[in-house]
Amino acid sequence: MSAKNISFILHKPQLSENIGACARGMKNFNFEKLIVIDPKPIFPNDKILATSVGAKNIINKSKVFNHLESAVKNIDYVIATSARFRNKNIQHINLEDLKKKIDFKKKVAFLFGSEASGLSNEEISYANYTLQIPTNKDFKSLNLSHSLIIIAQFVSNIIRLKTLPYKKSKKVKQASKEEIYNMISLCIKNLEQINFFKHREKKPKMLQNLRNIFYKMDLSDKETRILSSVFASLGKKRWLTKLRVS
Repeated sequence: MSAKNISFILHKPQLSENIGACARGMKNFNFEKLIVIDPKPIFPNDKILATSVGAKNIINKSKVFNHLESAVKNIDYVIATSARFRNKNIQHINLEDLKKKIDFKKKVAFLFGSEASGLSNEEISYANYTLQIPTNKDFKSLNLSHSLIIIAQFVSNIIRLKTLPYKKSKKVKQASKEEIYNMISLCIKNLEQINFFKHREKKPKMLQNLRNIFYKMDLSDKETRILSSVFASLGKKRWLTKLRVS
């Protein structure tokens, strides 16, 4: 287990001070990988660097993306933080569950929403789990950097104490986000060809649900290849049938 496997993703952060404070909190617990998605302020800027104090190296090495999808392609586990319970078919976990459900030998990313609106269902659909920090039930809202620091401290203890009893076979290789993304794209392509999304207004919601299904399945690379072959074969069979008819 290594802190180098852990990334912290800030999705559309709005305040320079919070971005800097997040970097500072990461360095407090020996984490280095910061990913920023479509930040509102210019990134980096003097205010971000000033509030990061001794963590300027994290800001300077951070990766910036325009869209969440591009940022998580090479991540094994994406854990979205949310103060709200989502009526979605996605597993909700708490901090203690991180010890038994997450293999920190893999690439793990914690996803944080913007200060104003948090994470939408669209963004949640890219996650394997949602995580809620236990707080006062009548006052759940936490500052962005405070949320990150709580999780960073907890995960740092898990890594340092090496308490995770993870026993998955070494022969089983988990599918990467990119492999799952390519498989989903092939599935969607075939569904488009049979006019599955005939109610266009429902398509975004249906795509969210499809991603939720596949990302939460914890597929191996072999299973992903099999499913990709199935989708490709269905498309080929349909093409040959159409060719014979014509």
